[in-house]
Amino acid sequence: MSTKQNNEKLRNIAIIAHVDHGKTTLVDAMFKQSGLFREGQTIDDRIMDSMDLERERGITIAAKNCSVTWKDVKINIIDTPGHADFGGEVERSLSMADGAILLVDASEGPLPQTRFVLKKALERGLALMVVINKVDRQDARPDEVLNEIYDLFIDLDATEDQLDFPLLYAIGRDGIAMESPDERGENLHILLDTVLEHVPGPVHDTNEPFQMLVSDLSYSDYLGRLAIGKIHHGSAKSNDQLVCLADEGRQINLKVTKLQTYDGLKVVPTEECMPGDIVVIAGIEDVCIGDTICTKETPKALPRISVDEPTVSMRFGINTSPLAGREGKLVQTNKIRERLMKETLLNVAIQVEETENRDAYLVKGRGEFQMAILVEQMRREGFELTVGRPEVIIKVQDGKKLEPIEHLFVDCDEDFMGIVTEKIQTRKGRMTNMVNHGTGRVRLEFSVPSRSLIGYRDEFLTDTKGTGIMNSYLEGYGDYRGEFNSRYTGSLVADRSGSAVAYGLFNLEPRGRMFIVPGDDIYEGMIIGEHNRDNDINVNPAKEKKLTNMRASGKDEAVILTPVKPMTLEYALNFIKDDEQVEVTPKSIRLRKIELSALVRHREEGRRKKAKDN
Repeated sequence: MSTKQNNEKLRNIAIIAHVDHGKTTLVDAMFKQSGLFREGQTIDDRIMDSMDLERERGITIAAKNCSVTWKDVKINIIDTPGHADFGGEVERSLSMADGAILLVDASEGPLPQTRFVLKKALERGLALMVVINKVDRQDARPDEVLNEIYDLFIDLDATEDQLDFPLLYAIGRDGIAMESPDERGENLHILLDTVLEHVPGPVHDTNEPFQMLVSDLSYSDYLGRLAIGKIHHGSAKSNDQLVCLADEGRQINLKVTKLQTYDGLKVVPTEECMPGDIVVIAGIEDVCIGDTICTKETPKALPRISVDEPTVSMRFGINTSPLAGREGKLVQTNKIRERLMKETLLNVAIQVEETENRDAYLVKGRGEFQMAILVEQMRREGFELTVGRPEVIIKVQDGKKLEPIEHLFVDCDEDFMGIVTEKIQTRKGRMTNMVNHGTGRVRLEFSVPSRSLIGYRDEFLTDTKGTGIMNSYLEGYGDYRGEFNSRYTGSLVADRSGSAVAYGLFNLEPRGRMFIVPGDDIYEGMIIGEHNRDNDINVNPAKEKKLTNMRASGKDEAVILTPVKPMTLEYALNFIKDDEQVEVTPKSIRLRKIELSALVRHREEGRRKKAKDN
């Protein structure tokens, strides 16, 4: 007699979508139509994007949970990030799901980042549904997009059962779903009904004791560390004496001080939780993502969450510039270390290592974008720090040098195809496919080293006049493809401390593009602009006009400077070379040389040239 049962009162679903395909908007509509909000209640758009950074950038960074109730069945919704750099978030969020909705834009079709998350969902054997969204777009092509979705499933080795997915069409912004793109729906009821019908309730074994896999962590000032995860078997109550099975076989006793479940966007206290539910347990401090919480009598560990290896590393250190400590509250090494260690607890894809320098740490992750988001979060929390250039992690296997290789998809106008292909080939990329539908736009596919893409995105947008779309996913490690130049320009470096002056900057403009404006503080070793040529030069942006007692024959010309593009963190990280750093404070982003002294840099350059000649 089978002891396995489905909990029909529950459904756990993840929503998979590429950035800007309408996932968060659709979830908003599901909330409103399931009766979560009372009549007339004022609510924000994009409720699930709770972080400021998510709202500003229009992307999902952290996986989040919520729930709606439909026909007396609780549906736990797990929001997954659409960007491959946040793959660690994807893996831990899918560990809580039994089914998934694949949401695809009716015009753009399935894009590479969708592929990354879908592959993980197929590997886990989740029950999949497909929703083609934004069918009201002028350029919607639902039939072609459906064929592309089938091609993607086949390409990812989906089984016959997985290919037989329920299909719906939606206009997420209007909160409607339908079975055909030609009809006009009234609401999302058909979508919620399909979830109940197609996604199975979580399976549990009635003979097994309580087991819960920790998939997420949170923190409360009142309750301390909170462990979040799905109950695989059994049930638990408040005040239960349980045990946490950590890595390396460690067992940590815990008493459940508070038990909570998701109700809408809030967590609400509960006395008892049922198998398959996603719960929040308070009462343990030393817990990590991937640990198992179970009973003392029968401690049994569940398989830990496995995460793909990091491919990019970046050096984080204290701010050592002459302007250090003026704008941030948190400047000490131990504060930076504490914050980075906290990030490793909440984000399974981040690793932190000590370096030979006690004031710096090596942070490893999935991509430059993930690193930029971490630095931006720290900056907003009041940290001052310096960060180095993102570098790919090179492996050596059987004496061969291997590097991460990406599959790059480019969508651009035909006119820009030549320059894009040329630039990618100089960065050791190889074209693998080209599709031209005769619409004036082409889709190109390349196999490129990951390091080629660091700093290329801004260049790509300039080359395609802002109309190109570029996406990629990690294929794996391949043979090292050799060196190439990522930047053909040098830096304009300040040779003294002081304040930038309009006259000095005006005279430097023929040399290159400025990053600073009159009145900005400068110091020796600070990069104040980009040199037109490939070498660095030391300059004096604080130079003032010499005044004499001779009357000028004509009126002095007014100094009119070229407007300066505001420095962003992503641009700064992409711009710097190996001997440069970004100084990040809550108010400023400055570029600098690692070695500030012009004299020392000049001596080192001389030594390098001498060694090269010998």
